[in-house]
Amino acid sequence: MPPRPAPCQTAHVLGRVTRPPSLSTHEACPTVNFTRWSARLPGTQRRAAARPDTPVPPDRRGDGSVPAARAAQRPGDAPAVPAVDELPTRDVLDRVPALVALVHGPDHRIAYVNDAYTAAFGPRTTGEPAREALPELAELGLLPLLDQVLRSGRPRTLKSRKAVDGRSYTFTCTPVSEDRDRDGGVLVFATDVTDHAEAAERLRASERRQRETAVTLQRSLLPQELEQPDDLRIAATYQPGGTEAAVGGDWYDVITLGGGRTALVIGDVMGRGVRAAAVMGQLRTAVRAYARLDLPPHEVLQLLDGLATEIDANQIATCVYAVHDPNEGRLVYASAGHLPILVRDENGTVSRADEPTGPPLGTGGWMHASGSIALGPGATAVLYTDGLVERRDEDLDEGIAALERALAGATGTPQVVCDRLVRSAGVTADHDDDVAVLVLQHPARKGPDGELFHNAALELLGGVEAAPRARAFASGVLTSWRFPAELHDLGVLATSELVANSLQHGTPPMRLRLRRTDRRLIVEVTDGDDHLPRRRRAEPGDESGRGIAIVATIASSWGCRRTPGGGKAVWCEFLLPKG
Repeated sequence: MPPRPAPCQTAHVLGRVTRPPSLSTHEACPTVNFTRWSARLPGTQRRAAARPDTPVPPDRRGDGSVPAARAAQRPGDAPAVPAVDELPTRDVLDRVPALVALVHGPDHRIAYVNDAYTAAFGPRTTGEPAREALPELAELGLLPLLDQVLRSGRPRTLKSRKAVDGRSYTFTCTPVSEDRDRDGGVLVFATDVTDHAEAAERLRASERRQRETAVTLQRSLLPQELEQPDDLRIAATYQPGGTEAAVGGDWYDVITLGGGRTALVIGDVMGRGVRAAAVMGQLRTAVRAYARLDLPPHEVLQLLDGLATEIDANQIATCVYAVHDPNEGRLVYASAGHLPILVRDENGTVSRADEPTGPPLGTGGWMHASGSIALGPGATAVLYTDGLVERRDEDLDEGIAALERALAGATGTPQVVCDRLVRSAGVTADHDDDVAVLVLQHPARKGPDGELFHNAALELLGGVEAAPRARAFASGVLTSWRFPAELHDLGVLATSELVANSLQHGTPPMRLRLRRTDRRLIVEVTDGDDHLPRRRRAEPGDESGRGIAIVATIASSWGCRRTPGGGKAVWCEFLLPKG
């Protein structure tokens, strides 16, 4: 066997490491046994077992075994490759491009730093405690990790931390002592991962920009200012998911239908990101268009269902559409797979509008139906999306029950109720889902405020003689409400034209209803015929066809709709003068 190479001066002398002459400018390094510590490095023991001086069991001997090959090297063969513990440890560590430091003892005194470490953070004095001599490690919080390594005897890793030199490193701390020796050493190995960290930061920045774009799109598609009907007080809130969650497709809207009626809608497009927000915007626009037709809630959802399939066959959405009529004191609604509306009456009792409900929009082939729930004076209703009540660690019904309890004790303005419900549900800035909440109140008006809201109705019995009775009734009511003369006359004229139209084209039962709020006068006539009138241009020789045109000209707005029990309602509005 050829003679073993002479040991390197910087590797070990009698098993002890000495500082090379080139480092004599620093304080002398304490004696450190690199050979003993290098034996703890991964793979060293396996290599040592393969050395020629290690006895080879008879059953392991053979022409192809590594020990046999080393023990029986033939003349002229290539020189044997030295084992790990035969390499000059210090020379190897000095050439490693990664940062290497060796510390020992409970106060982690410096035993060695390699050239890469010196180039990154400057020269270090050996024998000094790491807290004073390695401030860069202290700033990264690495010293407690060194204590853990000494106590546990197990390696620990700190990933991608930015150091004082502006670069990012992953630190691995490995014990190099036996049996959790508190006076043992720890090898600190730092890999430069700056490129990876910068790439990850660019990816995070791109994701942030995409999320900000989706949030901006989402908020721009939501109503910038809620319509405030005369008979309701409404507030809404939208809370996007946290920074780790993509924006969803939650939306809400309030639509004034005319005649004192108000439509309220809330929905949630399944999925996240810009696509979900875009689908949400299309559905919201479609809802406003369909609402102008003044259709029953289930017919609106029927139209939306077909449209959702056309927009994206792979996208579904839940939605609830409700209409409030102050004359009826009820909320008529239809639900497409959405969570139930909650209503708290003036006594604090909370009711749940569970039925009827159908599958989500976009599934097709389902006939939706409408239901109703009481919403009298003093009542509060809440429409919401699943982000408010759904949690991964509990059943959905538990979340709804918790919301019912929160609503039972929530008082104040609609905005106050919104905020309290969101807080009670534990929704924070880092919530994992979007949250939309719509709260409406039907206030119980009393005192001077109540004097601004009045209703009057007259059953239109008989034939043509009902017209003069209706005019006389309207004149008396408007006079008692102390309207200005001009508004009084316009109201009586509109009443006459609507009643005449109903008598000519409608069927019994017929009814005249006058309603005033703090902002408008509403005249409405209902009859049993479901044929809806339309405004048309009358020719000079026509003897009819001018009534609706006259009403549309003198009134602020007018409209018509079919009533649930059959028949129709034709109405017009006049804005009250300010002051």
